[in-house]
Amino acid sequence: MREKMKAKMQAKDTFNNALTYISAGLGVLILGSILVFVLSKGLKGLNFDLIKSNYWSENYLATVEESYQTNELNDEHSSAQGYYSTKWGIAIDDTLSAKGEKQLEVTYVSPNSPFAHLLNATAGENFEKPLKMHTGYTIEKIDYMTADGTIGLAGKILAQDAKTTIETLDKASTITSVYFKSAGGGIRGSLIATFYLIVISLTISLPIGIASAIYLKEYAGPTKINSLIRQGIETLTGVPSIVYGLMGITVLFPVTQLVGATTTSILLGGLTMAVILLPTIIRSTEEALLVVPKSLRDASLSLGATQSQTIFKVVLPCCINGILTGVLLGIGRVIGESAALIYTMGTFINDNPTILSQGTSLALMIWSFMSGENPNFELASTISIIILAIVLVLNIIVKLIGKRFAKQFV
Repeated sequence: MREKMKAKMQAKDTFNNALTYISAGLGVLILGSILVFVLSKGLKGLNFDLIKSNYWSENYLATVEESYQTNELNDEHSSAQGYYSTKWGIAIDDTLSAKGEKQLEVTYVSPNSPFAHLLNATAGENFEKPLKMHTGYTIEKIDYMTADGTIGLAGKILAQDAKTTIETLDKASTITSVYFKSAGGGIRGSLIATFYLIVISLTISLPIGIASAIYLKEYAGPTKINSLIRQGIETLTGVPSIVYGLMGITVLFPVTQLVGATTTSILLGGLTMAVILLPTIIRSTEEALLVVPKSLRDASLSLGATQSQTIFKVVLPCCINGILTGVLLGIGRVIGESAALIYTMGTFINDNPTILSQGTSLALMIWSFMSGENPNFELASTISIIILAIVLVLNIIVKLIGKRFAKQFV
């Protein structure tokens, strides 16, 4: 009988262990597959220019300085990438933009090239001021004239590739005007907006959340009202973020108007995210306070310390790692949030965001790329890699801070 029961228990343990290993393996496989997909799609587009560049291209319309109009430059540059015109001293290559669109990218401009000595033809304060074409710019249209007076066009506007554009350009005797753009497609503005969002939301939610947790754990008694408050906090943790977004635009928008924000803004998004983070920070801080042994509190009080001195000089230093974990969870929530921010920050990608202006976080940028008719998986994956890198760096920083505080209070 005992042997049968022992065999039955061993079989049950074997089944439970197998189920555990299979579940863990499936979890690792799924997460690993997602990571491999993101890396395979996004690593090719990962470069420093993506981080430091603006999203919107700058448009330039220019004419060539008369003294640099030439019929035959005869400038050799065999190492130029793409197709090179020895007559005009410029190299162009077929590339793809950050949005996945075909473009004619300038890969080399000779110092003696007419394209290095342009005059701004756009009306404004820079009209007729010197303008130089750099590598990385893209050719949209070139107006030219041949020796017999025929006027022609070349460039992307005619759906020409780099080879055809150079061949057409070599037939010209005079360049009339050039329309070109900067590269664009960068995420600099969204990085700044994400940083503003993190700072605003944590500056508001951290002190309120920690203070609320201290009250609930250290001061509040086991009354029905306090029980309802805890239940309400736990309920708010599960509320969809889009509901918070609607709350932000209806309740918090009048508050931001008082400081000059006349439309959706980063400030409004930060206030909304602060409300979203409050339940998480309160719960994580309260759980950290629960771990601190009651004997430490009793020892502090028995030595004559007040309750507030005990809390701030004994209890809080002991649970700093738990509080920092809540901070890390909050930062990850801010970086990854999109639904609530659509209503409160807007979806316009701003290259120079301010706290009172609209902007998009990195997560919102991914949403905008994936919500169009032609989703850009590559660029969305590249931004996802950057988000993962930011979260990893912040995780390491928070851990180091936690270790340093822990050493100080051991």
